[in-house]
Amino acid sequence: MITHGNKIELLAGNSNRELADAIAKELNLSVAAAEVGKFSDGEIAISLPNTVRGKDIFIIQSTSSPVNDNLMELMIMIDACKRASAGRITAVIPYFGYARQDRKARPRDPITAKLVADLLTTAGADRILTMDLHAAQIQGFFEIPVDHLYGAPLLARYYKNKMNEDWVVVSPDVGSVARARNFASRVNAPIAIVDKRRPKANAIEVMNIIGDVKGKKCLMVDDMIDTAGTICQGAEALMKNGAAEVYACCSHGVLSGPALERIEKSAIKELAILNTIDMPEHIKNHPKIKVLSVAKIFAKAITTVYSDSSLSAIYED
Repeated sequence: MITHGNKIELLAGNSNRELADAIAKELNLSVAAAEVGKFSDGEIAISLPNTVRGKDIFIIQSTSSPVNDNLMELMIMIDACKRASAGRITAVIPYFGYARQDRKARPRDPITAKLVADLLTTAGADRILTMDLHAAQIQGFFEIPVDHLYGAPLLARYYKNKMNEDWVVVSPDVGSVARARNFASRVNAPIAIVDKRRPKANAIEVMNIIGDVKGKKCLMVDDMIDTAGTICQGAEALMKNGAAEVYACCSHGVLSGPALERIEKSAIKELAILNTIDMPEHIKNHPKIKVLSVAKIFAKAITTVYSDSSLSAIYED
Protein backbone atom coordinates (compact mmCIF):
# COMPACT_ATOMS: atom_id res chain seq x y z
CA MET A 1 0.00 0.00 0.00
CA ILE A 2 1.27 3.46 -0.89
CA THR A 3 0.55 5.67 2.12
CA HIS A 4 0.40 9.08 0.48
CA GLY A 5 -0.41 10.55 -2.91
CA ASN A 6 1.18 13.63 -4.43
CA LYS A 7 -2.00 15.60 -5.20
CA ILE A 8 -5.56 15.76 -3.85
CA GLU A 9 -8.27 14.59 -6.24
CA LEU A 10 -11.96 14.47 -5.35
CA LEU A 11 -14.36 11.98 -6.89
CA ALA A 12 -18.05 11.51 -6.15
CA GLY A 13 -20.78 9.01 -6.82
CA ASN A 14 -24.47 9.78 -7.19
CA SER A 15 -25.55 9.59 -3.54
CA ASN A 16 -24.90 13.19 -2.44
CA ARG A 17 -23.42 15.22 -5.26
CA GLU A 18 -24.57 18.50 -3.71
CA LEU A 19 -22.47 17.87 -0.60
CA ALA A 20 -19.51 16.72 -2.71
CA ASP A 21 -19.63 19.98 -4.69
CA ALA A 22 -19.85 22.00 -1.46
CA ILE A 23 -16.81 20.19 -0.02
CA ALA A 24 -14.91 20.83 -3.26
CA LYS A 25 -15.82 24.52 -3.09
CA GLU A 26 -14.45 24.75 0.46
CA LEU A 27 -11.19 23.24 -0.81
CA ASN A 28 -11.06 25.49 -3.90
CA LEU A 29 -11.13 22.36 -6.02
CA SER A 30 -13.62 20.74 -8.37
CA VAL A 31 -14.97 17.22 -8.34
CA ALA A 32 -13.01 15.29 -10.97
CA ALA A 33 -14.82 13.88 -13.96
CA ALA A 34 -16.22 10.40 -13.53
CA GLU A 35 -18.83 8.57 -15.56
CA VAL A 36 -21.12 6.87 -13.05
CA GLY A 37 -24.04 5.07 -14.66
CA LYS A 38 -25.63 1.70 -15.30
CA PHE A 39 -25.75 -0.93 -17.99
CA SER A 40 -29.19 -1.75 -19.35
CA ASP A 41 -29.51 -4.69 -16.94
CA GLY A 42 -28.89 -2.48 -13.90
CA GLU A 43 -25.20 -3.23 -13.30
CA ILE A 44 -23.15 -0.23 -12.11
CA ALA A 45 -20.84 1.14 -14.81
CA ILE A 46 -17.89 3.35 -13.77
CA SER A 47 -15.34 5.05 -16.01
CA LEU A 48 -12.60 7.50 -15.02
CA PRO A 49 -11.62 9.58 -18.07
CA ASN A 50 -8.58 11.22 -16.40
CA THR A 51 -5.48 9.72 -14.81
CA VAL A 52 -5.37 9.18 -11.05
CA ARG A 53 -1.90 7.65 -10.97
CA GLY A 54 -0.03 8.60 -7.80
CA LYS A 55 -2.79 10.92 -6.57
CA ASP A 56 -4.38 11.13 -3.13
CA ILE A 57 -7.96 10.18 -4.02
CA PHE A 58 -10.96 11.07 -1.85
CA ILE A 59 -14.20 9.42 -3.00
CA ILE A 60 -17.25 11.16 -1.49
CA GLN A 61 -20.24 8.83 -1.24
CA SER A 62 -22.86 8.27 1.46
CA THR A 63 -24.24 4.75 1.54
CA SER A 64 -27.81 5.99 1.95
CA SER A 65 -30.93 5.02 0.00
CA PRO A 66 -30.75 3.35 -2.47
CA VAL A 67 -28.12 1.87 -0.19
CA ASN A 68 -27.15 -1.14 -2.32
CA ASP A 69 -26.61 0.94 -5.48
CA ASN A 70 -24.64 3.58 -3.60
CA LEU A 71 -22.49 1.00 -1.82
CA MET A 72 -21.70 -0.76 -5.10
CA GLU A 73 -20.89 2.58 -6.76
CA LEU A 74 -18.42 3.33 -3.97
CA MET A 75 -16.73 -0.06 -4.12
CA ILE A 76 -16.45 -0.02 -7.91
CA MET A 77 -14.99 3.50 -7.87
CA ILE A 78 -12.45 2.36 -5.27
CA ASP A 79 -11.56 -0.64 -7.45
CA ALA A 80 -11.19 1.58 -10.52
CA CYS A 81 -8.80 3.91 -8.67
CA LYS A 82 -6.80 1.02 -7.22
CA ARG A 83 -6.33 -0.56 -10.65
CA ALA A 84 -5.34 2.85 -12.06
CA SER A 85 -2.47 3.10 -9.52
CA ALA A 86 -3.84 5.83 -7.26
CA GLY A 87 -1.37 6.79 -4.54
CA ARG A 88 -3.89 6.48 -1.71
CA ILE A 89 -7.67 6.01 -1.67
CA THR A 90 -9.83 7.44 1.11
CA ALA A 91 -13.52 6.57 1.14
CA VAL A 92 -15.33 9.64 2.46
CA ILE A 93 -18.64 8.27 3.76
CA PRO A 94 -20.66 11.02 5.50
CA TYR A 95 -23.37 8.47 6.31
CA PHE A 96 -22.23 4.87 6.82
CA GLY A 97 -25.11 2.52 6.04
CA TYR A 98 -25.60 -1.07 7.23
CA ALA A 99 -24.27 0.04 10.63
CA ARG A 100 -27.30 -0.86 12.76
CA GLN A 101 -26.44 -4.56 12.77
CA ASP A 102 -23.16 -4.24 14.63
CA ARG A 103 -23.52 -7.31 16.88
CA LYS A 104 -25.42 -10.59 17.14
CA ALA A 105 -28.49 -9.62 19.14
CA ARG A 106 -30.14 -12.97 18.37
CA PRO A 107 -28.93 -16.36 17.10
CA ARG A 108 -28.06 -16.42 13.40
CA ASP A 109 -28.04 -12.61 13.06
CA PRO A 110 -25.54 -11.20 10.54
CA ILE A 111 -23.09 -8.46 11.48
CA THR A 112 -23.51 -6.26 8.42
CA ALA A 113 -21.29 -3.45 9.71
CA LYS A 114 -18.32 -5.84 9.73
CA LEU A 115 -19.30 -7.24 6.32
CA VAL A 116 -19.34 -3.78 4.74
CA ALA A 117 -16.02 -2.92 6.42
CA ASP A 118 -14.48 -6.03 4.84
CA LEU A 119 -15.99 -5.23 1.42
CA LEU A 120 -14.59 -1.70 1.41
CA THR A 121 -11.15 -2.91 2.50
CA THR A 122 -11.12 -5.69 -0.10
CA ALA A 123 -12.19 -3.22 -2.80
CA GLY A 124 -8.99 -1.29 -2.11
CA ALA A 125 -9.76 1.58 0.29
CA ASP A 126 -6.71 2.70 2.28
CA ARG A 127 -8.62 4.89 4.76
CA ILE A 128 -12.19 5.63 5.83
CA LEU A 129 -13.43 9.12 6.70
CA THR A 130 -16.93 9.10 8.15
CA MET A 131 -19.23 10.87 10.62
CA ASP A 132 -21.16 9.60 13.65
CA LEU A 133 -21.12 5.85 13.20
CA HIS A 134 -24.17 4.22 14.73
CA ALA A 135 -21.83 2.50 17.18
CA ALA A 136 -18.28 3.71 17.86
CA GLN A 137 -16.90 0.14 18.00
CA ILE A 138 -17.49 -0.19 14.24
CA GLN A 139 -14.13 1.57 13.84
CA GLY A 140 -12.57 -1.64 15.13
CA PHE A 141 -14.20 -3.69 12.37
CA PHE A 142 -11.77 -2.18 9.84
CA GLU A 143 -8.21 -3.32 9.24
CA ILE A 144 -7.43 0.14 7.82
CA PRO A 145 -7.40 3.55 9.58
CA VAL A 146 -10.78 5.15 10.29
CA ASP A 147 -11.11 8.89 10.88
CA HIS A 148 -14.35 9.39 12.80
CA LEU A 149 -15.91 12.87 12.74
CA TYR A 150 -18.63 14.11 15.09
CA GLY A 151 -21.70 16.13 14.23
CA ALA A 152 -22.39 17.25 17.81
CA PRO A 153 -20.13 20.34 17.64
CA LEU A 154 -22.03 21.62 14.58
CA LEU A 155 -25.43 21.01 16.15
CA ALA A 156 -24.32 22.41 19.51
CA ARG A 157 -23.06 25.58 17.84
CA TYR A 158 -26.46 26.02 16.18
CA TYR A 159 -28.37 25.65 19.45
CA LYS A 160 -25.98 27.24 21.94
CA ASN A 161 -27.06 30.83 21.31
CA LYS A 162 -30.73 29.81 21.58
CA MET A 163 -30.40 27.97 24.88
CA ASN A 164 -30.64 29.24 28.47
CA GLU A 165 -31.50 27.78 31.87
CA ASP A 166 -34.97 26.85 30.59
CA TRP A 167 -33.55 24.19 28.26
CA VAL A 168 -32.76 20.54 28.92
CA VAL A 169 -31.04 18.02 26.63
CA VAL A 170 -32.94 14.75 26.36
CA SER A 171 -31.74 11.29 25.39
CA PRO A 172 -34.52 9.57 23.39
CA ASP A 173 -33.56 6.19 24.89
CA VAL A 174 -31.18 4.71 27.44
CA GLY A 175 -28.69 3.69 24.73
CA SER A 176 -28.14 7.30 23.70
CA VAL A 177 -27.34 8.65 27.17
CA ALA A 178 -23.60 9.06 26.51
CA ARG A 179 -24.35 11.04 23.35
CA ALA A 180 -26.84 13.28 25.18
CA ARG A 181 -24.42 13.81 28.08
CA ASN A 182 -21.66 14.85 25.68
CA PHE A 183 -24.01 17.25 23.89
CA ALA A 184 -25.27 18.69 27.19
CA SER A 185 -21.72 19.45 28.28
CA ARG A 186 -21.18 21.45 25.09
CA VAL A 187 -24.23 23.65 25.68
CA ASN A 188 -24.07 23.73 29.51
CA ALA A 189 -27.51 22.18 29.98
CA PRO A 190 -28.90 19.44 32.26
CA ILE A 191 -30.03 16.13 30.77
CA ALA A 192 -33.11 13.95 30.97
CA ILE A 193 -33.80 10.46 29.62
CA VAL A 194 -36.81 8.92 27.92
CA ASP A 195 -37.08 5.48 29.48
CA LYS A 196 -38.99 3.09 27.21
CA ARG A 197 -39.47 -0.59 26.65
CA ARG A 198 -40.16 -2.43 23.42
CA PRO A 199 -42.95 -5.01 23.98
CA LYS A 200 -42.48 -6.42 20.48
CA ALA A 201 -40.51 -5.70 17.29
CA ASN A 202 -41.12 -2.25 15.78
CA ALA A 203 -43.34 -1.23 18.70
CA ILE A 204 -42.17 1.25 21.32
CA GLU A 205 -43.95 2.03 24.56
CA VAL A 206 -42.69 5.03 26.51
CA MET A 207 -42.72 4.27 30.22
CA ASN A 208 -41.14 7.16 32.09
CA ILE A 209 -39.13 10.37 31.93
CA ILE A 210 -36.00 10.42 34.08
CA GLY A 211 -35.15 14.01 34.97
CA ASP A 212 -36.95 17.34 35.32
CA VAL A 213 -38.65 18.52 32.13
CA LYS A 214 -41.65 20.37 33.54
CA GLY A 215 -41.90 23.82 32.00
CA LYS A 216 -38.64 23.23 30.08
CA LYS A 217 -37.72 23.48 26.43
CA CYS A 218 -36.49 19.98 25.60
CA LEU A 219 -33.92 19.16 22.92
CA MET A 220 -33.78 15.47 21.97
CA VAL A 221 -30.42 14.40 20.55
CA ASP A 222 -29.83 11.28 18.43
CA ASP A 223 -27.34 10.03 15.85
CA MET A 224 -29.97 9.18 13.22
CA ILE A 225 -33.71 9.38 12.65
CA ASP A 226 -35.16 6.77 10.31
CA THR A 227 -38.93 6.29 10.55
CA ALA A 228 -39.12 8.87 13.40
CA GLY A 229 -41.18 6.60 15.64
CA THR A 230 -38.83 6.82 18.63
CA ILE A 231 -38.30 10.57 18.44
CA CYS A 232 -42.00 11.41 17.94
CA GLN A 233 -43.19 9.16 20.75
CA GLY A 234 -40.49 10.64 22.94
CA ALA A 235 -41.74 14.14 22.12
CA GLU A 236 -45.27 13.11 23.06
CA ALA A 237 -44.07 11.68 26.39
CA LEU A 238 -42.16 14.87 27.17
CA MET A 239 -45.22 17.02 26.53
CA LYS A 240 -47.35 14.75 28.73
CA ASN A 241 -44.79 15.23 31.48
CA GLY A 242 -45.07 19.01 31.34
CA ALA A 243 -42.45 20.10 28.79
CA ALA A 244 -43.07 23.57 27.36
CA GLU A 245 -41.65 22.85 23.90
CA VAL A 246 -39.81 19.99 22.20
CA TYR A 247 -37.01 20.26 19.64
CA ALA A 248 -34.92 17.48 18.09
CA CYS A 249 -31.64 17.14 16.25
CA CYS A 250 -29.58 14.37 14.67
CA SER A 251 -26.59 13.87 12.42
CA HIS A 252 -28.28 11.63 9.85
CA GLY A 253 -31.80 12.34 8.64
CA VAL A 254 -32.69 9.04 6.98
CA LEU A 255 -36.40 9.96 7.19
CA SER A 256 -37.80 6.89 5.48
CA GLY A 257 -41.37 5.58 5.26
CA PRO A 258 -43.81 7.53 7.44
CA ALA A 259 -41.10 9.74 9.02
CA LEU A 260 -42.13 13.07 7.51
CA GLU A 261 -45.83 12.54 8.24
CA ARG A 262 -45.03 11.60 11.84
CA ILE A 263 -42.84 14.68 12.32
CA GLU A 264 -45.54 16.94 10.87
CA LYS A 265 -48.12 15.58 13.32
CA SER A 266 -45.78 15.46 16.31
CA ALA A 267 -45.12 17.96 19.09
CA ILE A 268 -41.64 18.64 17.67
CA LYS A 269 -41.29 22.34 16.84
CA GLU A 270 -38.06 21.97 14.87
CA LEU A 271 -35.83 19.13 13.70
CA ALA A 272 -32.23 20.08 12.91
CA ILE A 273 -30.30 17.60 10.77
CA LEU A 274 -26.95 17.54 9.01
CA ASN A 275 -26.74 17.08 5.24
CA THR A 276 -24.79 13.81 5.38
CA ILE A 277 -27.70 12.34 3.38
CA ASP A 278 -29.10 14.05 0.31
CA MET A 279 -32.76 14.96 0.72
CA PRO A 280 -35.46 16.01 -1.73
CA GLU A 281 -36.39 19.69 -1.89
CA HIS A 282 -39.70 19.26 -0.07
CA ILE A 283 -37.83 17.98 2.99
CA LYS A 284 -35.07 20.61 2.81
CA ASN A 285 -37.70 23.36 2.64
CA HIS A 286 -40.07 21.87 5.19
CA PRO A 287 -41.02 24.46 7.85
CA LYS A 288 -40.19 22.06 10.71
CA ILE A 289 -36.80 20.97 9.34
CA LYS A 290 -33.50 22.86 9.50
CA VAL A 291 -30.60 21.45 7.45
CA LEU A 292 -27.02 22.30 8.49
CA SER A 293 -24.05 21.69 6.20
CA VAL A 294 -21.09 19.46 7.03
CA ALA A 295 -19.11 20.60 3.99
CA LYS A 296 -16.65 22.74 5.94
CA ILE A 297 -15.79 20.09 8.52
CA PHE A 298 -15.28 17.41 5.84
CA ALA A 299 -13.13 19.82 3.81
CA LYS A 300 -10.98 20.45 6.90
CA ALA A 301 -10.78 16.72 7.56
CA ILE A 302 -9.67 15.99 4.00
CA THR A 303 -6.97 18.65 4.28
CA THR A 304 -5.91 17.17 7.62
CA VAL A 305 -5.68 13.64 6.23
CA TYR A 306 -3.67 14.82 3.25
CA SER A 307 -1.26 16.88 5.39
CA ASP A 308 -0.95 14.19 8.11
CA SER A 309 -1.91 16.66 10.84
CA SER A 310 -4.16 16.38 13.90
CA LEU A 311 -7.81 15.67 13.23
CA SER A 312 -8.96 16.95 16.63
CA ALA A 313 -7.68 20.43 15.76
CA ILE A 314 -10.52 20.95 13.24
CA TYR A 315 -13.01 21.38 16.11
CA GLU A 316 -11.06 24.06 17.93
CA ASP A 317 -12.80 27.02 16.27
